[in-house]
Amino acid sequence: MATAPSESPGLRHIRHAHDSGANILGGRLSDREAREELEDALLAPGATRGIGAGDRARPETPDPVRTCFERDRDRILHSSAFRRLAGKTQVFVHPEDHQRTRLTHALEVAQVATAISAAVGANVALTEAIALGHDCGHGPGGHPSEDAFSQYVEGGYDHAVWGADVALTPLNLCAETLDGIRNHSWSRPLPSTPEGEIVSWADRIAYVCHDMEDACDVGIVTDEMLPPVVLQRCGNGRSERLRSFIGGVVEAVSLTGEIGMSEPMAEALAEFRAFNYERIYMRPASVEQSRSVIRVLQALVEHYADRPDSLHDSQSPCADRGRSVDIRPGSPEAYRASVTWVGGMTDRYAFNLARNVLGWHDSDLPRGI
Repeated sequence: MATAPSESPGLRHIRHAHDSGANILGGRLSDREAREELEDALLAPGATRGIGAGDRARPETPDPVRTCFERDRDRILHSSAFRRLAGKTQVFVHPEDHQRTRLTHALEVAQVATAISAAVGANVALTEAIALGHDCGHGPGGHPSEDAFSQYVEGGYDHAVWGADVALTPLNLCAETLDGIRNHSWSRPLPSTPEGEIVSWADRIAYVCHDMEDACDVGIVTDEMLPPVVLQRCGNGRSERLRSFIGGVVEAVSLTGEIGMSEPMAEALAEFRAFNYERIYMRPASVEQSRSVIRVLQALVEHYADRPDSLHDSQSPCADRGRSVDIRPGSPEAYRASVTWVGGMTDRYAFNLARNVLGWHDSDLPRGI
């Protein structure tokens, strides 16, 4: 019940958000160290503990209230790399009002991952930080950007590695957060924490379910086309499917103590993903869309690698402010700087540059549904 609070001895005046008074919370403020002790008591034995300021490349003073992983989560949420995910392709270029973007995908991964973490006693703050940041290394146009950029980056362009080692480096995140982002893809090494591995599962669960939903909404596929094992074990619709797959991970952890998914649900998830690849990601229109994205991004990289001074002078919000004007045109450093800049762009910004700087016609650019 909302009532006016009694006057505190050390605070004679306080302003309320509502004229009718304020709710009484009572208790006392728990500082970071007290919360760390409580966290240690509540988490599962193998969960990651957040202690002090965390293991960071540049030492910092601990936050008085937040744990180190809560601090990481907040930094990612407020970063420009995270905000730009709102303008980056998930599956469909130029997404319509209800279709996913990289930003909504990251939020859905965070929901799935934190639901699992809370149920199994993992560190929710670390899980959420990894999930929110896991795709910050993606370029415009979705996964084809990796193919577009790979020839210019030693060892190839991997959005997971690029996100941890380039896009999010200015945030000075904890080693555990960066490791989870760097290794969230199944093709990468096992993450060093249970929370990182939980995000690996959550990423696959989320995109398999929501990419199917988006494809159904535009008439590419229907639910009835799904493999029988998916329909029989996962139910109908996104909500039931997410609940089933989350339950499969929670069940596996509760029975074995290891991060994984119970075999019946793991088989269904694998069949679901294979269906998506065949009927959604690799359908002829998607393949042509990918080729178009690659052509645009490579043309932009080539253009700016030949003009590294223009990168330094750019006032674009996508620009990397740390570039040097002393880079030699066409050098490996110029190409890396160009990839860094183009990779940070939103779809709209990149395609507008293709029109206005490269002189491309709309018919040469990727098209939406």
